[in-house]
Amino acid sequence: MSDQKTLGPEHLQYPERRYGMDHNHYDWKMLTEREPVHWRQGKLALWVNVSLQFFPLNQRGVPFPPPGGMTMPYPDLRHYSLRDYGNRVGIYRILKALDKYSVTPSFAINGELAQRTPHLMHLLRERGDEVIAHGWNMDAPHYGGQPLDTEKELVSRTLDTLREISGQPIAGWLSPGKVHSENTPSLLAGQGVEYFCDWVNDDMPYRFRTGNGDLWSMPLSTELEDQFILRNNLHSETSYAEQVEDACRFLLGEAQTQGGRILALNIHPWMLGQPHRIRYLERVLEFITAQPEVFSASAGTLLKQCQQHIAEPA
Repeated sequence: MSDQKTLGPEHLQYPERRYGMDHNHYDWKMLTEREPVHWRQGKLALWVNVSLQFFPLNQRGVPFPPPGGMTMPYPDLRHYSLRDYGNRVGIYRILKALDKYSVTPSFAINGELAQRTPHLMHLLRERGDEVIAHGWNMDAPHYGGQPLDTEKELVSRTLDTLREISGQPIAGWLSPGKVHSENTPSLLAGQGVEYFCDWVNDDMPYRFRTGNGDLWSMPLSTELEDQFILRNNLHSETSYAEQVEDACRFLLGEAQTQGGRILALNIHPWMLGQPHRIRYLERVLEFITAQPEVFSASAGTLLKQCQQHIAEPA
């Protein structure tokens, strides 16, 4: 033990070292210390985001394989067709369940999927649900070290395609795999995006600074995501339902004394749209919507209400 050396003060000093965070993207303030948000419709907001994704069969996996992507040697038709199942079959079961419980969803959509499935986009246009940009496809990630011009073109292509096909301004963004580079937030702000869903370090929206002006971070929970619970953690469908119900109970209780909260659920039609799983989504929606103080709204609607309460950076 006598040979051990203590670190000198130089190891604890760097330009962004300060109270709170070691970056300038947002000011540090505990959730319990912020001005409470008072929803117009209730205490707890349910935000259900449906991720509609395209996984290329000829996956490159550069610089890393996409989460949920192909895992077998080319052509991995087993996993390719399973992902495609969600956009051909599962999505319609999801929509039926959402409508049954009067849930207002948002849809995070890959730009390439929008091109490939005009029938699906036509349906979503008729429904009028909010569309969030979800990158070009699941094998086109945004990552650290990516050339700036390459990423800028990827963002532009995605937004231009979705804005044209959906007929919406596309104010929100969810990166494929929730992975982005050091330049992504600034590129998004520079192309008219108002909020992004990649950072999951909160239960409520907060202002996020970039070199092109402010964005808003709309945290979309990973812990309660169907893919994370069922595929990554290998928990049962019953456990998935129990975890979501537990989160609902806790957040609703917190909202009674600390101000409004958001229960954010990210779901995938190729997972919960399966015939052996859809009833668990229905169970979750039935439980949540039965709570008197719970209401459902899209991400954009919730953000607008939050902005009226949050005058200063959070």
